[in-house]
Amino acid sequence: MNRIDPKKLLGSKWTAVAPTNKEKHFIVSDVQYDERGFVESCEIEAVLTHRATAIDWEDLKARSKWLHGWQ
Repeated sequence: MNRIDPKKLLGSKWTAVAPTNKEKHFIVSDVQYDERGFVESCEIEAVLTHRATAIDWEDLKARSKWLHGWQ
């Protein structure tokens, strides 16, 4: 399991374990927090195509899907 600090999520870099459409490397481009500081929404952007996708930030914890950093 990847350890993630929600406060350091914005701008973090990720590698997809199973790339689709040649999109392997991603960066967290937008994070919205509620009034208590909990993550409400998270968006990742593919480095190659600049396609943005909403994602549940908790999915980034699964090493079977995501590796922290660019591998």
